[in-house]
Amino acid sequence: MPGVRGFADPNVQINPDGRTTFQQLLTPKQTKLATQLTPWHINYLGGTWPQATQCLSAGENSWEAMHLALNGGLTNKWAITNTPYSWSYLNRSDIPVHFDIAEGWTVGDMYQEGVLGATSPNRVLWMSGTLNNPGTPNNIDGEGDMILDNHSSPGCERPHLNCFPFTWKTLPEYWQDAGVTWQVYQDADNFEDNPLAYFDQYQRANEDSPLNLHGNSYIGLDQFYEDAANGTLPQISIIIGPAELSEHSPYLPGDGAWLQKQVVEAVVNGPAYHETALIISYDEVGGYGDHVTPFHAPKGTPGEWIDDPYGLVGETPIGPGFRLPFYIISPWTRGGHVFTEHADHNSQILFIEEWLEATGKKNIRSKEMSPWRREHMSNLLYAFDFEHPDYSIPHIAHVDSPLTYGSPNTRPSGRLGSTSSNYIGAAMCQAKHRTSKPPVPYGPQNANANPAKLVEEGFKQVRGSLTEGRYITFEMNGFALTNAGWSAMHVTSTPTSPRHDSVYQRWVAHLVGDAGGDLFVLRSAFDWRYISRSQQLTDFVDMAEVFRIVDLGAGKGYALMPRGVSQDGLTLNGQRKGRMGGGLALGVSREGEIFVTVPKEGFMVFSVTYHS
Repeated sequence: MPGVRGFADPNVQINPDGRTTFQQLLTPKQTKLATQLTPWHINYLGGTWPQATQCLSAGENSWEAMHLALNGGLTNKWAITNTPYSWSYLNRSDIPVHFDIAEGWTVGDMYQEGVLGATSPNRVLWMSGTLNNPGTPNNIDGEGDMILDNHSSPGCERPHLNCFPFTWKTLPEYWQDAGVTWQVYQDADNFEDNPLAYFDQYQRANEDSPLNLHGNSYIGLDQFYEDAANGTLPQISIIIGPAELSEHSPYLPGDGAWLQKQVVEAVVNGPAYHETALIISYDEVGGYGDHVTPFHAPKGTPGEWIDDPYGLVGETPIGPGFRLPFYIISPWTRGGHVFTEHADHNSQILFIEEWLEATGKKNIRSKEMSPWRREHMSNLLYAFDFEHPDYSIPHIAHVDSPLTYGSPNTRPSGRLGSTSSNYIGAAMCQAKHRTSKPPVPYGPQNANANPAKLVEEGFKQVRGSLTEGRYITFEMNGFALTNAGWSAMHVTSTPTSPRHDSVYQRWVAHLVGDAGGDLFVLRSAFDWRYISRSQQLTDFVDMAEVFRIVDLGAGKGYALMPRGVSQDGLTLNGQRKGRMGGGLALGVSREGEIFVTVPKEGFMVFSVTYHS
């Protein structure tokens, strides 16, 4: 996808062996043709492979698999310790609905799984804010029971590990206490993906208890569609799809696309769309790899680092884990944006807390959440521009209904969501195709490939606190910060283009200081020179200006505030400007001019992907 942190990442991690994290290690047992594997299109052979790979199982997603791929932060063993199929990818032609939904509104490209693990712990974190691991508020002394993997039989796997059922307070209980209406929409076939059912208080709830009526009942997805159409949804809706539409291997991405489209269209065509935000997120990576080493807390942070109880990797961060698909559908996120803030499943909790407080529900704060997550994970607010809603609806590609038993041509005629639908897509796929795994393209052509060439060309406007991983432009009043060429001594400004495609206006932000901060140096994508403290262009990073880059919110853009300002003032383009404090920033209003201004309006920032 263009305009996101993907295969064209200019900040890609380079390991001590000189390889980037795009160049995954291989062993001689796997192949004698290469020592590394770069990302490869799963359907590169064409033919019937696009149909066969729909039921592909790419790899594992367990605690063990995630930590082995992470490899102590080198993030270079996806192909060895998982499978080479973990390093394959699907493109727009394979999953057009997913692309259309994500790009029609706002996609988050730094949203991470909550824990380096599988489905259950990630979903438990999503609905309770904790895994109850040692050091978290509910388990300060480590004597409580935590969950790290998909083990849900009564009792404990070992002392204090994966003890079922769970007993701490969940988010819906906070909502219920505050008089907030909520409902889990699920069918009897829910893939055991409703984490509330794992908690003792829900299992013991009587028939008339809100925990049972709203959390453990099976009112069906058809009821969600009906409530959305009638404008009678509760304040908070939680949607749990059936196994066959989950996209979990061997279930088909195409069937998952059908479910996503049904839910999106029910929301955007309903009478309450003007006051609704729909968040679609995946729980874990599903066996697919990621080149970005997860953003996590410093070693020793209470509630974030534990001694691996499986004895696999010693002291380790519990999460956040690798990045996941994540997008927000609403009138305030419409328009093809990319949200770049560090986020994980806790971010959805934090957003709901902020939203409820804005509606007058005070102090609804999960006491179970790790303090580090509360401080460092995004609350998603800057993904939204609440002052400029856009109610238009983008085109979403057609997708066939899932295959079922007993209907004409084995296809259903309408919305289906219950076990009576008898979805058979995965079974038909496996029966029709001898294998879902094409030969891995080992060899020099893949090993020496440039992953950046795999990305579509295009752009997305950035929202949220800036993070590394993209080429960006800074634009204001029809002009952009520009490196005018080899002979240029200073950064200048030139007119923007509709496609934001000038290499002279393209910059790479390099983080300065601690991970998660907002201080960056800016480097030109044209000749790799830095913007210096005097706004000259320099080859030397120690002469580079350090900018604090801040999203002003509400569509106002980004303030670009130089940090290294002397008491004598700031020199721009050779001209002395007035004394500058921390609240001033760069601005442009005409070609060739850069000035210092109070940052009431900032630069529009675009994440761009072009092959030039």
